[in-house]
Amino acid sequence: MSAHSEDQGRLTRLASAIFLHTEHAIYAALGLLLALTAIVALVDAAGLTWEAMRALGGAQQILEVIDRLLFLLMLIEILHTVRVSMRSGTLTCEPFLIVGLIASIRRVLVITLQSSEIMHAKDWSPEKQALFQASMIELGVLAGLILTMVFAIFLLHRARDDGRPAGEEKPAGES
Repeated sequence: MSAHSEDQGRLTRLASAIFLHTEHAIYAALGLLLALTAIVALVDAAGLTWEAMRALGGAQQILEVIDRLLFLLMLIEILHTVRVSMRSGTLTCEPFLIVGLIASIRRVLVITLQSSEIMHAKDWSPEKQALFQASMIELGVLAGLILTMVFAIFLLHRARDDGRPAGEEKPAGES
């Protein structure tokens, strides 16, 4: 009976090791793809920035540059989450809250510019009024969402004993 439980324990450890290595391989592949995507996004954002500077870009070009840079920031934060998950073996929620915060801010910027363009239009129609009202409702919901995510990040920082941001490793020798 002891030999059976010993074989079962060995099989469990072997399966666990295989799953762990598989998980790390998938995380590494995901990290590589995210890094390549981030590099492409960085080159694209640099090109957009250069074009906006050359043409002394208007609000639409500047918004597009900011949108791409915020998208790049989201990619980097997700890449950071993958790296932390590989190192610690745990998934923390703070990086996802930060990505959600960045995405919400991106959307606020887009809605603000679109609403501004609607307000400056000479022909005010019922369709434009409905679009404007829907945009204001969406901005209100996004404001509530942003405040909720900021509060959640604040609570996560307060709940952590050592005060370090999520993903930062403890110095050697600390338990």
